[in-house]
Amino acid sequence: MSQASEIVTTYEPDNSLKKGYSQIFAEIISEIVSNRWLTYQLFRRNFFAMYKQSFLGILWIVILPIINVGVFAVLNNSGIFNIGVIQVPYPIYAIAGMAFWQIFAVGLGSSASALTSAGDMVTRINFSKKSLVFAPMGRTMVSFLIQLALVGALMVFYRIIPGPGILLIPLVVFAIILLTLGLGLLVSIMNAIVNDIGNILSLGITFLMYLTPVLYAKPKIGILSQVTQFNPMYHFVSAGRDLILDSQISDVHGFILSALFSAALFMIALVIFHLTETRIAERI
Repeated sequence: MSQASEIVTTYEPDNSLKKGYSQIFAEIISEIVSNRWLTYQLFRRNFFAMYKQSFLGILWIVILPIINVGVFAVLNNSGIFNIGVIQVPYPIYAIAGMAFWQIFAVGLGSSASALTSAGDMVTRINFSKKSLVFAPMGRTMVSFLIQLALVGALMVFYRIIPGPGILLIPLVVFAIILLTLGLGLLVSIMNAIVNDIGNILSLGITFLMYLTPVLYAKPKIGILSQVTQFNPMYHFVSAGRDLILDSQISDVHGFILSALFSAALFMIALVIFHLTETRIAERI
């Protein structure tokens, strides 16, 4: 009498690499598309909540960059800091750089804290947590457009006419968004596990801004000149500013490499986040 063979059932997590990358990316795209309404609603909630109880409201988007530019201008005039040789009016140069930098700085800071700031929502509702990380980029883009309008007003004031290269600015913005979301997806997971990451990130972004030629010209010699070459945000800020002022990117090779790096980072981070987001609620 032959003994009946036992049936073994193996249970695997819903998000598993054994599915294959093609199926994982298909799931990711499906989740992003199906949750687009939720992402938009989260953007609206965060945007209006941020300025609802503020006296100056949305004007802070313009005030803060002007303050930063003013501080560097005073430091330069007093001889404490040298902003270098700049061929265009400094307000345009600096505010244009700040506009592109703020996409990264504000977007990364907001995305990194998106999971921890929505703790109850994460633990009680079953939805794609990617929406929480993506939503802050909407507010960042509104801020960018307002600051870009300020740059346009300054160009009219200084009688500078932009060339056709300004139409390529969306490519630069898209590359910055990929870099920001790639880092934001990774840091948001780490911040959900160790809350100190958020404080460290805030200091790191501030420190990186001073290392990135946003408000000053890139040094031609020295350690900072060498380090800057490996900073993707330098190439993005420089490319965006070049398109506004000169209608062409001065370092195309650096921009392309930085854009490819950002795209690769975003894809890797998206997969990692997708595979771990079902366990995020346990950590918050």
